[in-house]
Amino acid sequence: MAKYRCRECRVTENAPRRYRLHYGNRCRCPRCGTFRISKLKERDRIDPMETGLLNLYERWMGGKLYHCRFCHVQFFDRRKYIPVTGAAAQPKPAAAEETPVSVMDAKSTATPGV
Repeated sequence: MAKYRCRECRVTENAPRRYRLHYGNRCRCPRCGTFRISKLKERDRIDPMETGLLNLYERWMGGKLYHCRFCHVQFFDRRKYIPVTGAAAQPKPAAAEETPVSVMDAKSTATPGV
């Protein structure tokens, strides 16, 4: 089940997750809903293929073949594939070089009597 809360009136609504996973503008797994999927060039004979009318419709409409890393299921999707990058894969901003301040320098800059 997916839970949605209205930002204005704060009412919570429950909705079946599998039905809602086919909405949106990004490709996601039809079973678990994760965005952490990989694109396949051809079908893998080991992992199972997602069955159902929606998967068949996606294939007929020119969807690409994807693989879920968690469910190990293959499926077709025509929406845009945006690869998920982890925090470790993103470059860190360059920090400005700072000169270390010794304890003696810190004491000399302090105001006396305070």
